Amino acid sequence: MGEEVIAPTLEEIIRSNSIKVVIIASLIIIITVILIFVLKNISDGVKKVLFSLIVVPTILATLFMAGSTIYLNFQSSSGGPVHWHADYKIYDCGREVNLVDPEGFSNKVGSSTFHEHNDDRIHVEGVVSDPSEASLGKFFGFVGGSLHEDGFELPTNSGKISRHNGDLCQDGSYGTLQAFVYQLKGKAFNQKKLDDPENYILSPEGNVPPGDCIIIEFGSVKEKTDKLCDSYKLQKQKGNLQEETHNELEENHGD
Repeated sequence: MGEEVIAPTLEEIIRSNSIKVVIIASLIIIITVILIFVLKNISDGVKKVLFSLIVVPTILATLFMAGSTIYLNFQSSSGGPVHWHADYKIYDCGREVNLVDPEGFSNKVGSSTFHEHNDDRIHVEGVVSDPSEASLGKFFGFVGGSLHEDGFELPTNSGKISRHNGDLCQDGSYGTLQAFVYQLKGKAFNQKKLDDPENYILSPEGNVPPGDCIIIEFGSVKEKTDKLCDSYKLQKQKGNLQEETHNELEENHGD
């Protein structure tokens, strides 16, 4: 599983181009202002040109940013900016592993749209132009890892962890990548095993719960996980949530 290059989202492309346009316009304006102060006894014609070099870049930059925002919202599948969340936990042969800590003033790992703040929570903040942009595999890619049906890579404070189906765990057993998602219906939640974790689309929820709780495990094959996100666990302890029993799930599927 080699290093992957994740294509930037439409929002990030537009944001990057907007920054470039603003920088170019600002440089033109700054240089023009300097010329106004340096040059002396300039004619009215030159004054008009210099004035245009201030006004025109300002108008063009403003129009570009306004037009880009309108275009982005028009193209988005989310109907405009969103702020979605999903909690997650990752286990390597029974041992919980954590994503590398964020550095710098941004306090996040990932992109401006898709990131984590050292809180075991996936943040989708911005415009989602296509539902696939909010997939679990995209999140892994944006934070510097990868997720596929046969393994995963994750950057941690101790280095990058790389696991592939068939790798040995410490107890001598062969590991397999598996993923489970807890979802809320009313005050009851249930879990299901994901057949295609990479392309799983996060639920469009701002709070967790009802947002997803995603458990990724590399280890022995199982049909259910006994792991649970802290947010779900807390609400369950408070009596605000309950987990559906096997019988309840059978009744629901039979309706």
